[in-house]
Amino acid sequence: MSKYFLSLFFAFLITFSFAQETKLKGIYQGDNLFVMNPFSASGVGFCVQEVKVNNHVSTDEIASSAFEIDLTQYHFKIGDAIEIIIKHKAGCQPQIINPEVIQPRSTFKVTKIEVGRDKILRWTTTSETGSLNFIIEQYRWNKWVKVGNVKGKGGLKTNQYSFKIIPHSGQNKFRVKQVDYSKKARYSKDAIYRAMLPPASFKKSGNEINFSTTTMYEIYNYYGNIVLKGTSNKVDISKLKSGDYFLNYDNKMANFKKK
Repeated sequence: MSKYFLSLFFAFLITFSFAQETKLKGIYQGDNLFVMNPFSASGVGFCVQEVKVNNHVSTDEIASSAFEIDLTQYHFKIGDAIEIIIKHKAGCQPQIINPEVIQPRSTFKVTKIEVGRDKILRWTTTSETGSLNFIIEQYRWNKWVKVGNVKGKGGLKTNQYSFKIIPHSGQNKFRVKQVDYSKKARYSKDAIYRAMLPPASFKKSGNEINFSTTTMYEIYNYYGNIVLKGTSNKVDISKLKSGDYFLNYDNKMANFKKK
């Protein structure tokens, strides 16, 4: 075999051996990662060749069918950002058994939540191990309605947040929640606010609905699907099909017919 083809052959082997890597990003929450490490495609040796944690080569023993990435040796603090890079041979794929241990978890505790006279919802938290969105909800029309998002700051320190709300007439209820990788929601307690506003009313005029004041609204068709929603003092319904519709506005529910 000529030197040229030998060079190509060994270049192919090197490329084949170091062709792939698996990356995983998250935050440190006190747990270690476990990796299933199959044999290489050639059947000689294991798949994983190197593990890096935040660009530091891991000293963990990786020449086995399963191994642990020990994160405690890096002296991370809870909430620190982590990047794991697993370099492995082509033709095989290592599997991280518990990737959720470095995914943000909803652990916040609300120490105070209230709505001020300026119509701003404010809440104070501690124990946010992960940076997750806070979803702001308002109780309207016999259900909780999402009215906004605020990015969580994360960390175990005290964090303060605020969000401008649009109250309906009478007593209002607001809360915040987070949903992490488990898909389960974690809620704050309710913040109660009484708005000294006159009840809103509406009037349908041709292809327009006019409210007596600016309000949140939802319009449902006969099958219960939302066709229009928003916040305004009027709604253009010219594009709606003829039929019966249900209207939620202020803290009321009504219906109307589109001809």
